[in-house]
Amino acid sequence: MRGREKGGKGLPPRPLGLRAQITAGFCLFALLILLLLWVLQTVLLNPFYRAIKTGEARRIADSIAKNIDSPELDSLAYDTCLHTGVNIFITDPIGRSLVAYRQSFKDSLVAGMGRLERIAAFDKVNLLGGSYMETFTSRSGGAQIMLLGVMAPTASEEYWLVLVESEITPVDATVDTLRVQLFCVTLVMLLLGAALAAFLSRRIAGPLTAMSESAKLLGQGDYSIRFQSQGAREVSELAQTLNYAAGELSKVDKLRRELLANVSHDLRTPLTMIKGYAEVMRDLPGENTPENVQVIVEETERLTNLVNDLLDLSKLEAGAVGLVKSRFNLTACIKGILTRYDKLADYSFPFAFEEEIWVEADELKISQVVYNLVNNAIHYAGADKTVSLAQTVLEGRVRISVSDTGEGIPPDKLKDIWERYYKEDKEHRRAQVGTGLGLAIVKNVLELHGGAYGVESTLGQGSVFWFELPACGLE
Repeated sequence: MRGREKGGKGLPPRPLGLRAQITAGFCLFALLILLLLWVLQTVLLNPFYRAIKTGEARRIADSIAKNIDSPELDSLAYDTCLHTGVNIFITDPIGRSLVAYRQSFKDSLVAGMGRLERIAAFDKVNLLGGSYMETFTSRSGGAQIMLLGVMAPTASEEYWLVLVESEITPVDATVDTLRVQLFCVTLVMLLLGAALAAFLSRRIAGPLTAMSESAKLLGQGDYSIRFQSQGAREVSELAQTLNYAAGELSKVDKLRRELLANVSHDLRTPLTMIKGYAEVMRDLPGENTPENVQVIVEETERLTNLVNDLLDLSKLEAGAVGLVKSRFNLTACIKGILTRYDKLADYSFPFAFEEEIWVEADELKISQVVYNLVNNAIHYAGADKTVSLAQTVLEGRVRISVSDTGEGIPPDKLKDIWERYYKEDKEHRRAQVGTGLGLAIVKNVLELHGGAYGVESTLGQGSVFWFELPACGLE
């Protein structure tokens, strides 16, 4: 007991499985339906029956009372008795039988009334406000008889008594029969319900159980697993979604492995250079030269840039980077960035714009976007070594375009170049340089700003990368 309390204390109770829930729910629903039938057919049958007979007798009595002065009274009373099976009697205050039709049962109470009894009935109904109803047991004791009396005013300002007599058939035997039938129906329905619930739960829960097992394999790193589309439409859609997720995870895993290989290579190369030059400067006299020191500085800078890109991308994707927005001159910012590339020999950076544009954004991160796009264009510039920038304004938005005249990007690869860890096939030159982190950073920064971005490329002619931001105004 003590060990159980230690191990299970605070743990929520394990929920029922889907099959058990479906079976229990279906059986509960069937029991509720059967319980309702039991109540309606056995408990409320007799009150319903009496209410129906009472309403019928009252409608007949009211109809006769409304036609008390009609010359068709006799014919109306006769037809009513013939079609409904009731007995109708009409008497005056002194007990005379004016209309009497006995159409149904033999144990009629009114048929056996004498004149004094009819007078007493008249007085009783009159004292009760003009309406009276009572149920009697027949003289033979075999049935119950309902007697309804209604006072009917005549044209001569005299009141006559309309008596409607109806036999109430005993329903106890019927109720007993219904109980037996319902008991059998209940057993059959419970068995069929349980079988149907088990069948449905198997059809629903079976594919889900298989998916659960496949999901475990997927969680263990088996991205080749495929989920079977079977059963209900929702289950098939879930299987398709999981297959899509498995495919995306497989792509991410492949890119992750490629990234590790690429980053390992990119790290190893400058580290090898730094180590080699440092050992030469240590071991060989006269090798401690500014040129060797510069090599170490440049390789160190390469390492720093790579690590910074990795850290920046990780922070952006984790949502750990906040924007520090301010209003700044985007045109002047780009011109300042391009001045830092002037020392690159043989490269030119023409910048076309008509007017200076201001934006509301994080200046540091937008600068990083421009740097990454320009660096990307430098890597893949054509023989003319020209990286062209352009600024255009349309409908309150400013677009910055960065163009190169390199080999271009295949159409089927355009959507992939923005993804993290992306590298193209080895036959393309773009695979030779970088790790794809620069464009991934561009994508995340622009999405963080809510800005649009894209690329247009033609094989053999070059590519144009662009992004858009809302313009604050003109200066």
